[in-house]
Amino acid sequence: MPPPFRIAVLGAQGVGKTAIVQRFLHDDYSEAPVPATSCARQVHLSAAVLNGHVHNLQITDYPAITSFPCSSLQEWTDTCCRGIRSAHVYILVYDICCFDSFEYVKTMRQQILETRVVGTGDTPILIVGNKRDLQWGRVFPRHNVSDLVRKNWKCGYVECSAKYNWHVLLLFGEAMRSVVCARCKHVHATIRFQRALRNERCALM
Repeated sequence: MPPPFRIAVLGAQGVGKTAIVQRFLHDDYSEAPVPATSCARQVHLSAAVLNGHVHNLQITDYPAITSFPCSSLQEWTDTCCRGIRSAHVYILVYDICCFDSFEYVKTMRQQILETRVVGTGDTPILIVGNKRDLQWGRVFPRHNVSDLVRKNWKCGYVECSAKYNWHVLLLFGEAMRSVVCARCKHVHATIRFQRALRNERCALM
């Protein structure tokens, strides 16, 4: 049995990371906020079918860490960060109505690029704008963020609503496909994300 796809979900406090994970895994949603004092990471094991193949998933919901660990020693000393540097794909979530949460994602992405494990230069990063149901309060126009993320950052971009289960399955399908494509060295990174989501399907088991 091949090792599971290790998916790391990161973001500032209150952006809906846990809500997205719970919606994907259990089709469940709660209005109750996660306590700000919570600093434990939550590891979830599941499986999904992509293009007729079953893939095991290890989804880790990380708390709002202050910085990405710059070494394996720092990673394992801080229990809430364990396993974060060896993830196969990073899902960075922000609240489309909160400027600070986007700045957090911007900083975290840069730190990941600067400090992640040697030899994982192709580890994909997916930027996710949550709370699309509140788009009347968004702080940036969608096309501005999408252009920045896709063209300048060379990352995938998805907007979703955990509350209404909109594009949640799609974003995890995108994450899984990005892992598969990252292993295809002959395919350019920007093409990988452009081709994603066209004719492929992801189903949770």
